[in-house]
Amino acid sequence: MNRRTLIGKFPTALLALIFLAGGCSVGPNYERPDVPVPAAWTEAQQKGVAARAIELTRWWTKFNDPLLDSLVERAAKSNLDLRLAEARIREARASRVVTASGAWPTLDVSGSYTRNRSSENAFGVPTQGAVITPPGGINLDQNLYRTGFDANWEIDVFGGVRRSVEAADATIEVTVEDRRDVLVTLLGEVARNYIDLRGFQRQLAVARANLKTQQDTLELTQVRFQAGLASDLDVAQQEAQVNTTASQIPTLESGLKQAAYALDVLLGSQPGTLWSELATEAEIPSLPPEVLVGLPSDLLRRRPDVRRAERQLAAATALVGAATADLFPKFFLTGVAGLQSISASDWINGGSRFWSIGPRITWPVFDAGRIRANIEIRNAQQEQALTLYEKSVLTALGDVETALVNYANEQTRYRSLTEAVAANRRAVAMANELYVRGLNDFLNVLDTQRSLYVTESALTQSQATMATNLVALYKALGGGWETP
Repeated sequence: MNRRTLIGKFPTALLALIFLAGGCSVGPNYERPDVPVPAAWTEAQQKGVAARAIELTRWWTKFNDPLLDSLVERAAKSNLDLRLAEARIREARASRVVTASGAWPTLDVSGSYTRNRSSENAFGVPTQGAVITPPGGINLDQNLYRTGFDANWEIDVFGGVRRSVEAADATIEVTVEDRRDVLVTLLGEVARNYIDLRGFQRQLAVARANLKTQQDTLELTQVRFQAGLASDLDVAQQEAQVNTTASQIPTLESGLKQAAYALDVLLGSQPGTLWSELATEAEIPSLPPEVLVGLPSDLLRRRPDVRRAERQLAAATALVGAATADLFPKFFLTGVAGLQSISASDWINGGSRFWSIGPRITWPVFDAGRIRANIEIRNAQQEQALTLYEKSVLTALGDVETALVNYANEQTRYRSLTEAVAANRRAVAMANELYVRGLNDFLNVLDTQRSLYVTESALTQSQATMATNLVALYKALGGGWETP
C-alpha cells in the first residue's frame, strides 16, 4: 500500500474517532435532590414577625443607623477573609481551565542538534577471532539536525474529561458560595460587634449614673452619721455598695474596647483605627416594627451554606462518572512531522521530511482492583455529600426557628424589665424619702438601689440582645450575600 493510499484512508479513521468523541458520558447524571421542608415556620406566629415575602439584600439598613451602614459597606470592601475567598474563586477557575484542557489536542514543537560517533568495531566483520576494521571512507562522526511537531489527542469517548469538567464547574460554584457564606458571616459579625459596643456604652452610662446616685447617698449618710442620725454601719454598707458598683466599670470598659478592636479587624484595619468614630456614645440600634421572614422553602435558594452543599454534591456525582470512565478503553490520535538530516545544508528541503500519524488505543486489563476501588471511593464521597446537604438544610431550618424564638422571647423579657425598672425607680425614691424622715431602715435604701442597678443593667443588656437576636435571624435567613 503506497503513501497516497494511506493518506486516503486516514480521514475515514479520523472522522470515526471524532464521532466517538461525542459519545456518551458514563456514570450517574446529577439531579438536585428533593429535600422536604415545612410549609411554614413553627415560631413565625410571634408578635412583630410576619411570614411574607422578604428582601434581605441590605438588611442592616433596617436598624436606621448610618454609622452601622458605613461600617458594613467598608467591611465588604476590605475584609481579609473575603479577600481569601475571592482568591480561592480565582484558583478554582484556573483549575477548571487545566481540567478542560484534557479534551483538546496537545501540540509540541521541538528542535535538536546532536553530534554522534559510532564504534569502529561495530562495522567490523569477525574472522577467526580477528576483527576487520571498516573500510576507508566510512565516517564514524555524524551530525543530526532535527525539528518538528508532536501532536497527541485523547478522544473523550466515555466522558471522563467531560465529567471532570462538570465537577470543576460545580467546584467553582462551591467557592462562589463559600465567599457568599463568608460575606453573610462578616455582615452579621460587624452588626453584632457594633451592637455589643453600643450596649457596653449604655451599660457604662447606667453604671456611672447609679454610681453617682449611690455616692450622693453615701455623702448624705456620712452627714447624718456626723449629726448622730445614722450609724457607722449605714456608712460602711453604703461604701461597700459604691465600691461594688464601681468595680463593674472596668469590666464594661474592657468589653467596650474589645468590641471596637473586633470591628477594626473585621474592616481589615489596625486595632484603634475606628476609635475616634466609635467613642462617641450613641443609642443601641432600634428594631424595625415588623420583621419579614418569608417561607422555609426560600432557604434552599438563599442560604449560601445550603447552596454550597448542593454544589458539592453535584461535584461528587460528576467525579463518580470520571472514575467510572477509567474502566473503558482510551482512544488517542497521535502524530509526528518534521525535518531531519545529517547535514545542515540540506536540512531545510523536501528530502528531509518525515511524518507519522495514526490512532492508538489502551485498555487496562489488570490493575489489582485499583479502578473499581477508586469508583467505590467516589460513590462513598457522593453519599457523604448527599448526607451533608440534607444536614445543611436541617441546620438552616433549625437556625431560623431558634432565632425566631429567641427574638420573640427577648422582647417579652424586655417589656417585663421595663416595668421592673419603673417600679424600682419609684421604690428608690420612696425609700430615700422615708429614710431621710427617719421612718425607714437604711437597709431598704441599699436593697432598692441595688435592685434598680441590676434591673437597669439587665434592661440595657436586653435591648442589645434583642438587636443581636435580630441580626442572628437575618443571618440565619441567609441575607446580605447579594450585596456586590
